[in-house]
Amino acid sequence: MYELIQGNNNILNITKEAKTALLVISAIVLLIFGYNFLRGKNLLSNDKVFYALYENVEGLDSSSKVTINGFVVGHIIDISFANKEGKLKVTFQIENDFQFGKKSIAKIYSTGFIGGKNIAIIPEENPTSFAEGNETLASFVEIDVITEFSDKLDPIQNKLNIVLDKTALMITSLNSVLNEENTTNISESLKSLSTTLNNVKTTSASVNTLIADNKSSLRLTIDNFKKSSDNINKFSQEISDAEISKLIADLNKTAGDFSKVASKLNTTSGTAGKLINDPRVYDNLDRATRQLDLLLQDVKLNPKRYVHFSVFGKKGSEYDKPKDSLK
Repeated sequence: MYELIQGNNNILNITKEAKTALLVISAIVLLIFGYNFLRGKNLLSNDKVFYALYENVEGLDSSSKVTINGFVVGHIIDISFANKEGKLKVTFQIENDFQFGKKSIAKIYSTGFIGGKNIAIIPEENPTSFAEGNETLASFVEIDVITEFSDKLDPIQNKLNIVLDKTALMITSLNSVLNEENTTNISESLKSLSTTLNNVKTTSASVNTLIADNKSSLRLTIDNFKKSSDNINKFSQEISDAEISKLIADLNKTAGDFSKVASKLNTTSGTAGKLINDPRVYDNLDRATRQLDLLLQDVKLNPKRYVHFSVFGKKGSEYDKPKDSLK
């Protein structure tokens, strides 16, 4: 009897030890399951795990989603360094049984200005083999709007900085110009300009008054000018209506006559031609003129040689050749 009771106690003790062991094992299993569940990995599911390598995953975290054609099919499990060069390895899980080719691309894209980033699976067209899991897909990072805008904004910002620098320099130069003395001169110039404008205004008013007072005279002057213009037009019309051809013919005839006269003058025929072109005529005239001049000089110096005058009829004395007489 004692041995039976002792045996039952041993069985009871073994059962308690088994329960304790079972409890510990269950706790470990729950801990592992819970840890993986919190990391987004369900150990009881048949989800596929894939990998992708990136140079930069800024904006991507463990809460980011994985989509195919915009539909959420999984999420990121882990992000870690893949090698010493600094490439990042992204591990993500596909919870959908959608099949895509092994050459599909895992693209990081922006969900908005402040919405972070996700991974989109770009399926391969006409795949020959499908991804089964635990494979590294080709990667691609899409330039987001902010980065693209920033890249385009940098040149504009540089040009704007240059413009601002030049503007600051211009303002400094303007401040140096607009000192107290120059400001006073500008003020005086503006006052003088104002006075000049007032004078112009007064002159304009005077001119308007003068025009108003002499409106009738100005109108009469304009009418006279118009009449004169009409007369000039009429005279021009009369001239244009004249026999221009006859006048031109007469002018041509006169020009021909002058041409004939000039031709004759250029020859030695005729009195005028000989007088102009024959040097002997000129020489004879020159010699006759000299002789006449000598004769007049001799008459003036020796009048007795040519004139004899006697009151009583006395015979004149013989002619004595004077010493100053011309030969």
